[in-house]
Amino acid sequence: MQFIPDPNLPAVNGDVGMMEQVLLNLAVNARDAMPQGGQLIINTAARTFDETYVKRNPEARAGQFVCLSVQDTGCGIAPEVLPRIFEPFFTTKEAGRGTGLGLATVYGIVKQHQGWLEVESQVGQGTTFNVFLPASAKSAAPAVESISSAAPRGRGETILVAEDEPALRRLAARMLRNLGYEVLEAASGVEAIEVWERHGRKVDLLLTDLVMPDGLTGRELAKKMATHESGLKVIYTSGYSPEMRETAFVFREGTNFLQKPYDPHTLAKAVRNCLDGKQAP
Repeated sequence: MQFIPDPNLPAVNGDVGMMEQVLLNLAVNARDAMPQGGQLIINTAARTFDETYVKRNPEARAGQFVCLSVQDTGCGIAPEVLPRIFEPFFTTKEAGRGTGLGLATVYGIVKQHQGWLEVESQVGQGTTFNVFLPASAKSAAPAVESISSAAPRGRGETILVAEDEPALRRLAARMLRNLGYEVLEAASGVEAIEVWERHGRKVDLLLTDLVMPDGLTGRELAKKMATHESGLKVIYTSGYSPEMRETAFVFREGTNFLQKPYDPHTLAKAVRNCLDGKQAP
């Protein structure tokens, strides 16, 4: 892995958690494109675009921007697939290797920050994702600080995060720790039970994916834990489309659910509301 930062970058106004999610998702995507190993290069640069460039690139805007590039030497993306890579739930990975939400999440966050993406790829040689974000005329620190302080915070409660996708699990855990929660992590339903028991069966909230690899669903996990913790609060998450989810899972009214992808503000609000309200798995 190689990191080539530009030491003279202008500031960017944005949410730190969301920017971490963009970088993490692009890095994970690059890793998955290089199953036999390869080179991952991340660099930053200041770029200025004029109206001539905008005419050739409809999503671009004129002005000064910061470019974050994530380049891999992996398998590349076929030309016929390239136009669809940012579609939610679209994936070329084999079953069980992802939900197809990583790049869709990146696209949504970048758009939310008034930016755009450009992708260069050649089959057998690799792919480069270029993220362009508007440069700020002043320091971004005050904006980031105000975003962070606005999020509902924890009071030391313990949250168990059960999520089989490592990148999503680590990101959710980091968000929650930054909000003031104690966080336990598990990659499956069975591991979640083991972690919960090692912790003395004392968890305030379970944040669990609906579908996990060992056959124990999030719903079944919640029921097992609730038999010993009557006050347990639960939030279910899923990357499945609403139509698929409604067909496969039936919930009682009032069940807390968080659709992937979610941003730090949505997670913070959902967790705080769940802990402060009444909810039974």
